[in-house]
Amino acid sequence: MENKQLIKKVVIGFIIFLAVVILWPLKIISAGERGIVLRVGSVNRVMGDGMHFKIPLIESVKVVDIRTQKEEVGAGSASKDMQTVSAKVALNYHLIPEQVGNLFKSVGTEYKTRIIDPAIQESVKATTAKYTAEELITKRAEVKDVMKLSLTERLSKEFIAVDEVSIVDFDFSASFNQSIENKVKAEQDALTQKNKLEQVKYEAEQAVAEAKGSAEARITSAKAEAEAIRIQAQSIAAQGGAEYVNLKAVEKWNGQLPVQMIPNATVPFLNLNQ
Repeated sequence: MENKQLIKKVVIGFIIFLAVVILWPLKIISAGERGIVLRVGSVNRVMGDGMHFKIPLIESVKVVDIRTQKEEVGAGSASKDMQTVSAKVALNYHLIPEQVGNLFKSVGTEYKTRIIDPAIQESVKATTAKYTAEELITKRAEVKDVMKLSLTERLSKEFIAVDEVSIVDFDFSASFNQSIENKVKAEQDALTQKNKLEQVKYEAEQAVAEAKGSAEARITSAKAEAEAIRIQAQSIAAQGGAEYVNLKAVEKWNGQLPVQMIPNATVPFLNLNQ
């Protein structure tokens, strides 16, 4: 019985030993990572994703992430017009896969604090010094592009690729913020007054147009009436003016003769000489 237990323990121990011997030299690198193989402390090679063998006791593997990472840094600086600027910039970056060995040789794994953070702060200071405080607000997209170009050039030398740069926030002194607020209010007031002036101008133009139209209508009506009178006068002259006058008088007569007659006067509408 004791022999069986001993044999069982020996078998289990052998299996464990065999597993250690087999698995110990193996190293699995996940997708989005690289394995830096250190042989007796020195960088020997870089492992891609997958399963790899390493020499036990001689080689060790340092795994680094090559996927896109984000670093957000705050930086104080001054604008071209000497306004105090507090900026917060976010950098999306990734390690260049083929160069992770060289990066490890130069700075190890402390590349964020040793390379990226100082690069962002330097880029912010250099970029904001090219613009006035107001331009940093109105030309924000351009400022971001300048920062991105600066960081790309600098970090590529350190085996780091820049994916995107974002200006999270720009903050200025209280006095500058107040001056901007006053300027915006003044511009809004000026725009309001301009709109009122345009409205008054429009209403005046409408009134002038209406008056002009009314005057033209009256002139046209008067011309038409004068022309009608002229035509009527011509017709009267052509057909005999006296008959026309009598006709009009008859149209207006009420049919009554005068009660009293004035000597030598004629009875209306009765011309005995005709």
